[in-house]
Amino acid sequence: MRAPLLLMVAVAAVAASAAEQDFRSKLFLDEPADPCYEDNAQLRPRRCIPDFVNAAFKRTVLASSTCGAVPTRYCESTGGKAEACQVCDANQAKLAHPATHLTDLNNPNNLTCWRSEPMQAHPYGYQDNVTLVLSLDKTYELTYISLQFCARRFKPDSMAIYKSVDYGNTWQAFQFYSSTCRKDYGKAPRANITKANEQEALCVDVHRADFGSNSVAARVAFSTLEGRPSAADFDNSPVLQDWVTATDIKVVFNRLQPPQQTPRVEPVADDALSSNLLTPLNESDQAGDRFSSFYHYAVSDLAVGGRCKCNGHASKCLPSARDNGQLLCDCRHNTAGRDCEKCKQFHFDRPWGRATLKDANECKACNCNNHARGCRFNMELYKLSGRVSGGICLKCRHFTAGRHCHYCREGYYRDNTKPITNRKACKPCGCHPIGSSGKTCNQTSGQCPCKDGVTGTTCNRCAKDYIQSRSHIAPCIRAPMTSGYDLGSQADTGTAAAAAAVAKDQCGACPAAAKRLNMNKYCRKDFAVLVRVTGREMVGEWVRFSVIVESLFKKPRSNNGANFLRSGPTQMWMLATDLNCKCPKVRTNK
Repeated sequence: MRAPLLLMVAVAAVAASAAEQDFRSKLFLDEPADPCYEDNAQLRPRRCIPDFVNAAFKRTVLASSTCGAVPTRYCESTGGKAEACQVCDANQAKLAHPATHLTDLNNPNNLTCWRSEPMQAHPYGYQDNVTLVLSLDKTYELTYISLQFCARRFKPDSMAIYKSVDYGNTWQAFQFYSSTCRKDYGKAPRANITKANEQEALCVDVHRADFGSNSVAARVAFSTLEGRPSAADFDNSPVLQDWVTATDIKVVFNRLQPPQQTPRVEPVADDALSSNLLTPLNESDQAGDRFSSFYHYAVSDLAVGGRCKCNGHASKCLPSARDNGQLLCDCRHNTAGRDCEKCKQFHFDRPWGRATLKDANECKACNCNNHARGCRFNMELYKLSGRVSGGICLKCRHFTAGRHCHYCREGYYRDNTKPITNRKACKPCGCHPIGSSGKTCNQTSGQCPCKDGVTGTTCNRCAKDYIQSRSHIAPCIRAPMTSGYDLGSQADTGTAAAAAAVAKDQCGACPAAAKRLNMNKYCRKDFAVLVRVTGREMVGEWVRFSVIVESLFKKPRSNNGANFLRSGPTQMWMLATDLNCKCPKVRTNK
């Protein structure tokens, strides 16, 4: 019975192990696919956005006024019932109320508050401007901005919220709150929002709704899109997209809500009070000092809800390894920039666009057939192509040219044995500098344009019935046709003597004596050579001699400086009439 028992235990262990692995595989799923692409084999791009966050959390807030530079008394009231006063002292952590309390963790069980310095008396009430500036250090698309005021404190009667899209260089009004909108901000209270003004700041007084019954702690929240007509079609509303975009937020408290009655102040007994505060004052000054201690701004939380702005091309923002760790969008869809606001290099075949639910607007690479590293976008070409392609390749390499580097440039032709994407797809024409009439050859065959009487792919030889001349303009001339008499056959005909007589009458004076080559003659002549005549052939009115150049005393040169006569076998052409006149006198094997 032991063997079956062991087998059952082993089977049970294997089953338990398999079940555990299955449980683990379900519990710890594989890392999710990139949310910017559909989870399929094609990896089709789609819109993606970063997570919704409180962009103000643990961000630095600059306050124009904060209590505690010197120990300062502040008091709290619920609108008639006196509360014991306390001390604000920036040098003691437990008594300090810095601006960092605005963006720390908002714990309802342990609220922390930022407090301004006490307001000073004004003929029209307690009035003073206090400013809070929050830098987000990155472009965000904001959904709301909220301010939670500390318990037993008055809410401001007049305040304004501003935004910046250029990191605090300029400011734009975002929202106004006031009981006297027209007087304070020149705005009609509770104006209707239409498409014509949905990108403008409005002024409301709803923040005073609870003042009559309970003027204590409350939250003021501004929704950036609430009531805006185009909010339902946000993807297609550039106006609202710009409206919710911000890099910095500024809150300006213009006036504190005046109390309904003067609170009664209980005697203060606090060892932390400075000797100056405990110094006896006359009755009027002491009352004014105690009264002003109630009037200060106190905010427990500043929250800014929104998403890192990536224009639908990134699912997260990451700190940069450079630039002091500033946030950057982790761009997809071949986009680039801190906000994925442009196409990355070489992906300009279509215009950049914000991703939407219907179209991810992925940037496309330019089609340069692997012959260029840069390109640019042209809207006119894009429209002419039916909004398909608008890229123009720049600085085509490998001897290519054209918008897509798709043909060979002047002086080169296509090697059809290689694809256009090959680095050696274009071959040089190699047109002969004298025989061709230009450097451009046929893009398909490579045939150069030849001058009259010249042939060959590169125009490097004379055509049939043409002979080479010494002219660069007409390097090949038509060979002379056969005439009525032939010097090679006149000796055997009855007309030879008559032909010779006719030729002799036309010869004129032609000294046939040998001439010595002196220095003066040498310098005046174009060239001086010693040749040995080895053969003779009659070609029409011309006689072709086969000669061997034995010595080159003075080398002849063409207009471009190239030698056209070299040592060795070559040909020499002379008119038959000149030979008949023995001018010159040429004999074979001499």
